[in-house]
Amino acid sequence: MGAAVCKEELKEEKTSAGKEDSLTSTDRIRRFAVRQFGYSVLSLARRGMKEVPDELWELLELQKLNLSLNRLKVVPPQLALLSNLVVLNLWGNQLSSLPAEIGHLTRLRVLFAYRNKLTEVPEELGACTQLEVLSLANNQLCSLPASLSNLSRLRKLNLSHNHIAHVPSCIYDMRALVHSHQAKYGSWALECYWPSCFPDIPALFTAGYLHQVFLHLAWNCLENLAENIQALAELKILIVEGNSLHTLPKALCTLTRLELLNLDFNDIKDVPQDMHHLSRLEKLAHHPLDKGLHIVHNPLLKPVKEVLEGGLTALYNYLRAGGGAS
Repeated sequence: MGAAVCKEELKEEKTSAGKEDSLTSTDRIRRFAVRQFGYSVLSLARRGMKEVPDELWELLELQKLNLSLNRLKVVPPQLALLSNLVVLNLWGNQLSSLPAEIGHLTRLRVLFAYRNKLTEVPEELGACTQLEVLSLANNQLCSLPASLSNLSRLRKLNLSHNHIAHVPSCIYDMRALVHSHQAKYGSWALECYWPSCFPDIPALFTAGYLHQVFLHLAWNCLENLAENIQALAELKILIVEGNSLHTLPKALCTLTRLELLNLDFNDIKDVPQDMHHLSRLEKLAHHPLDKGLHIVHNPLLKPVKEVLEGGLTALYNYLRAGGGAS
């Protein structure tokens, strides 16, 4: 009899604990929300969720939402109800698309949707004109909609590890990549919540890169960079490693603000004669995140290959003397 009572009590205790941990009411979910830097923040990361709990859409006050590292296949259209969101973290799920209603999040400044299964980006994302940081890396994208040219404040764009064969034309019209803006456009979004709210973000978004304007196109299917790359005058970091680039356009040498240029693991055999104008590339770099010029992992021909053994200064002296591709 006593054993039976103990079993019953244990069963009730487990049931009670299960109810306590479950996300079955708005109030229960709200208990996970915190105030950080004056913002309402909710993290439901790493909870094994296959669906977003319906009660979440009643938390209209949310400004920063982390749904990363779950098993979500769909974000429902009710996302539009969270119109106060400034940061949305969806990385590490199984999403094949984003809802068109994301365009209603007109205050959104940071969107992480990398490591999903996205095959396209909704045109409506172009309505999120406050976006400063956008990562769509590690998906199955081949292009971006033209509407993203409206993202005039976007300063950090990560499209690495997709299936992109040509730099999307909308990128050349993203004004923060093209024209100088006040620093507040590029610093607010990350400083306000880093790092305690979303600790699983790649290093390029942190450390010494917090204020840098960058474009990450590594490990795609690029065979060339168009001459209109010169439009991206504000770029400080350009990463195109792991593509199929054969030559480099002269226009690349006009991006004189570049501090990190990663060209490794392509099919580059020579460099433009004007590359010595990229004076902010201070050294030959080897670690993927080191500032400088990454180029040695290419089938470079002589004499460039041999000149590079003397470092970046030797290369630039060789180019100034008339070497390289004219």
